[in-house]
Amino acid sequence: MNKIHFIFALLFTVGTAASAQVEPAATGPRNPLPSGDLSYSARYSQSAEFGSDIGNYQISTLSGDVDYANGNERHPFSLSYGGGYTWNISGPGYAKGLFQHLFVSQGFVWRKWNAMITEDVTYTPEAPTTGFSGVAGSGEPIGVTNPSPPSSASILTVDTHVLNNVVMGTVTHQLDYARSLELGGSFGLLRFPDGNGINDNSDMAHAELSQRLNARNTLTGTYMFSAFTYPDYDFSLMVNTGMFGLTRVWTRKITTNVSAGPQWTESLNSTTPPPQVGVSVNASATYSYHFQTASVSYVRGINSGGGYLLGAESDSLSGSFSQDFGRNFTVGLTGSYRRTSGLGTDTQGQSENESIGSEIGAIQATRHLGRYLTFFAGYTALQQSSTSTVSGSVLNGLEQIVNFGVGYSPREMHLKH
Repeated sequence: MNKIHFIFALLFTVGTAASAQVEPAATGPRNPLPSGDLSYSARYSQSAEFGSDIGNYQISTLSGDVDYANGNERHPFSLSYGGGYTWNISGPGYAKGLFQHLFVSQGFVWRKWNAMITEDVTYTPEAPTTGFSGVAGSGEPIGVTNPSPPSSASILTVDTHVLNNVVMGTVTHQLDYARSLELGGSFGLLRFPDGNGINDNSDMAHAELSQRLNARNTLTGTYMFSAFTYPDYDFSLMVNTGMFGLTRVWTRKITTNVSAGPQWTESLNSTTPPPQVGVSVNASATYSYHFQTASVSYVRGINSGGGYLLGAESDSLSGSFSQDFGRNFTVGLTGSYRRTSGLGTDTQGQSENESIGSEIGAIQATRHLGRYLTFFAGYTALQQSSTSTVSGSVLNGLEQIVNFGVGYSPREMHLKH
């Protein structure tokens, strides 16, 4: 944790310094804030959760978010934060507590080189589900693209605090007008402070060569190495992946990206599971036009096990849609299906097969009341089943959430010195 905190502090310091590299105004008082675009909002919501064997309960949530980008072409810096606190009104308090999500990125752009460093930190009272913060029913927008990949805590839980932190860095070199080479690496950790999940570390490195065929099509070839280790168990996994892909810009509205290839998995200190070859797939499509945005993605491959398995093969299909009806009314939808299948090893190193399937669906309507106030209402359904009882904190059955609330969201601020 000290290593990650140091990196984050360094990134924030560098990003703030980079964002401040703007000449001050010739007259008038100096703005103490760095130049850029800043937006923020605050919300209060009440939720009723019912329909599962964990019991019905009601909660209140106070939350907010902040987004900032300095707009600097040479040293782009951005920050997104969403967080709040949930307290119990009635029934068992499975979802109460603090939740936070922080995503920070710092870029460096030269003539033929560019670099990017990011940090993504989440802390939730349950496994993340919908929205940027990952807390269903908080009232934050859904159906829009978030600036970070999904959490590695892919198995739905109840009354389980989850900490997920990923630090990533990439360097890209433009070889010529049509080819570029990208090198990158990341370090991630998944922790369960209450001790009701499997802690894991993820180290990854990749190299990708891109070949631009024309204005619409780009070919890619990628090699990725991944290592998953588990601090509380004498067990680790090594995964080598090779993928070939095609990115196509169909129109200004629609873009697709499809890549696939073989994936070799083996344990470094155990004969279980035996070495195996599978297929890795990463496919996505995005649509954006005026007041509509939509996306769909499918990912297949080996992951760390979602906090309850020692390595797993995962299939994830997700989609989102957002529609603005004029300036004052917005509807957002999101849904996903996840299947997490164990590689055949339990926490004792013995052969065991586990399979966990989950579905998430949510809809939310937001109505502007005047210039700054909003009213929102939504519904979320979570369904999960497994071939056996992996852990008492893993959701098993259907959970439904109905929520409503009010929000305060001023216009975006354009900061200048």
